[in-house]
Amino acid sequence: MAKAKKSKKKSRKPAKRKAPKRASARAAASRKTSRGKAKKSKAKKAAPKKKKSPARKPAAPAKAKRLVKAAKKAAPKKKKQIVGEGDYQASRNFLKDQSGFVKRHNSEIPRMGNAAEAAMDGPQGGELRAAEEEARSHSKAPGGEV
Repeated sequence: MAKAKKSKKKSRKPAKRKAPKRASARAAASRKTSRGKAKKSKAKKAAPKKKKSPARKPAAPAKAKRLVKAAKKAAPKKKKQIVGEGDYQASRNFLKDQSGFVKRHNSEIPRMGNAAEAAMDGPQGGELRAAEEEARSHSKAPGGEV
């Protein structure tokens, strides 16, 4: 028959260290080497006493500690903003605003287009075309057709 293995449970507490035993002066003197001389023992200096730490504040409740940890995790890190030709955040905001406008005014958009077309054909048409040409002159995009 096979022998049953005994499981050894390891204790979670660290083992206490025992202080090394010091030999007395008589025992050191009585020890002799092969030459017949007494062996000298080296005296150890006493370890300096530890200073008492100042009184600690009572520990915060566990719930408060969890809330503090959650607040630290929730705070997003600030990203370096890219400004200029590659301002991606501005592009995302623009697209979000455009799609939001279309969703909010979906039924009104055809009427707005008709109103703009009527304004171009009406008495303000000359001013609107002049403003359009001036805006186009500031643009870096080639071509004049719309």
